[in-house]
Amino acid sequence: MRLVLLGAPGAGKGTQAKKLIEKFGIPQISTGDILRKAVADGTPLGKEAKIVMDKGELVPDSIVIGLVKERLAQDDCRKGYILDGFPRNTSQAETLDKVLSDMNASLDVALSVDVDKDDLMKRLTGRRTCRKCQQMYNVYFSPAKNDGICDKCGGELFQRDDDKEATIKNRLDVYEKATAPLIDYYGKKGILKSVKGVGSIDEIFSNICSILG
Repeated sequence: MRLVLLGAPGAGKGTQAKKLIEKFGIPQISTGDILRKAVADGTPLGKEAKIVMDKGELVPDSIVIGLVKERLAQDDCRKGYILDGFPRNTSQAETLDKVLSDMNASLDVALSVDVDKDDLMKRLTGRRTCRKCQQMYNVYFSPAKNDGICDKCGGELFQRDDDKEATIKNRLDVYEKATAPLIDYYGKKGILKSVKGVGSIDEIFSNICSILG
């Protein structure tokens, strides 16, 4: 199964991807992971990416696509894979389709994990982290027994800068503008499947399995 996982920040894609990996025995492909590995390994594309990253600039699509193409050609992708965080926009999606066509392959499913924006805001802005042991809490859904104090070690709980409301709103706006159009793109191709990302992790996964058949 060749699958693209879609969903806004906080939708729970990463959690469900791990369960899909276990069930289907296929790798999860994250552009962040393969980019870091290419840089660490000093591959030709990795060296190109490092030059750009050292300047504080975004790695261009040409390099990202090249890295994805190399990764998809590896043996562990023969049975399929889960693309997570790529493509990020319709331009990347169109290029990916061409790459796969050259490999005599195509995507089977684009799975969208849907969560209302209000719920996403609570999931992300409500997160609190222990300074000592890094245990995570959520003031709305899974609060600590004592406000601001970790249940496990008694450490101080704090809100990360990237979990603050202004930052979260910006992340969701970026998603809506760039990534959400992928829903329409894959819908028109007839491979879009949607699942509500609410309920327990196991309930959501059960629904995903039913959808995927």
